[in-house]
Amino acid sequence: MTTSSRHFVLAAGGTGGHLTPAFALAHELERRGHHVALITDERGRAIPGKPDFLTAHVLPAGRFGKNPLRWPAAIKAVLQGRAMSQRLYETFQPTAVIGFGGYPALPALLGAQGSNIPTVIHEQNAVLGRVNRLLAGRVDAIALAYPDVDRLKPKYEGKTHLVGNPVRPEVLTLRDEEYPAFTEDGLFRVLVTGGSQGARVLSEVVPDGLSMLPPALRNRLQVTQQCRPEDIDAVRERYANHEIPAELGTYFEDMSARLADAHLFIGRAGASTIAELTAVGRPAILVPLPIATDDHQAANTREIVKAGGARSIRQAGFTAKELAKQIAAMAQRPETLANAAHAAWNCGRPDAASDLADLVESFGGADMMDVIRVGENNARGASQEAAANGAARDKAR
Repeated sequence: MTTSSRHFVLAAGGTGGHLTPAFALAHELERRGHHVALITDERGRAIPGKPDFLTAHVLPAGRFGKNPLRWPAAIKAVLQGRAMSQRLYETFQPTAVIGFGGYPALPALLGAQGSNIPTVIHEQNAVLGRVNRLLAGRVDAIALAYPDVDRLKPKYEGKTHLVGNPVRPEVLTLRDEEYPAFTEDGLFRVLVTGGSQGARVLSEVVPDGLSMLPPALRNRLQVTQQCRPEDIDAVRERYANHEIPAELGTYFEDMSARLADAHLFIGRAGASTIAELTAVGRPAILVPLPIATDDHQAANTREIVKAGGARSIRQAGFTAKELAKQIAAMAQRPETLANAAHAAWNCGRPDAASDLADLVESFGGADMMDVIRVGENNARGASQEAAANGAARDKAR
């Protein structure tokens, strides 16, 4: 643990995908005795899970869409946000500003660079996002969640570090728990979610797909599914017609406990979702969001699918029949699901929050500790190196 207390500012757009890893880093930095503040937008301030100690500052942040007529207003908002962030930095005096993507991160990092404050960006997805692409050439360090990230220029490899995607502490505590026993006559627990806003395609396809499973699987089903409020009654009726027991809700506060009990996950392929699946070690059937920017959800599935921990179905081919086929292939024998769970677990990077904290602490006087470089010696076995570095760090503390 560091011996000196410093200040850090985290900047993230108003979605759970950007803010969840920011919250995880905030917990780790606060645990080390530092002071942390958050820059976000109105949506971000309302995202559940923000630590009580983390003060949120809302800044204007323009969105640059495809319509050039809206760009002048966006530029004006960014400049206003940049000036406001610099006034905050005069008071807070951060050691570094860390951006997690999303438009609110842009003025915050531009303000830091204008004030000669070190900057770091963290990319949660397997495709470098728009704001991070704009800033990549100007920041001091780039932290990645995956060893292979599309749209990352090779010339940035010297300042690129593989740390993983930080997850919530309550999820990380499940990593050392055994995969729940899955026997030929026991319950088959399936967890279905579509991200923070749900996904209508899951509500339409999953109940019918589960009804097509062989009786030996279907008769043992116990389903938990998150739905949109406007869909929940129709989904409840579908399950009732199929005589499949299902607990439905628009939001589950105890999602980590439900993930711990699940034998199989079905849902979208957001960065935080995959980070939690690999942290806990849960097999999955993933349906990437087809309209995700740069198709980044499909890219997010590459590592876990290649390892054997998940199967990915494009939404265009996500039918009840195809879903039933893939579930049956994964669950027809108890050991098949258990092996997939272990493969998913092997993709996890449980030291992500700690490694990212080590990286940001390296600015302002502390030595860089146990941060995994991507690009040096063509380091594609970085997950093994991460585990070794984590063990060495634990031994030293």
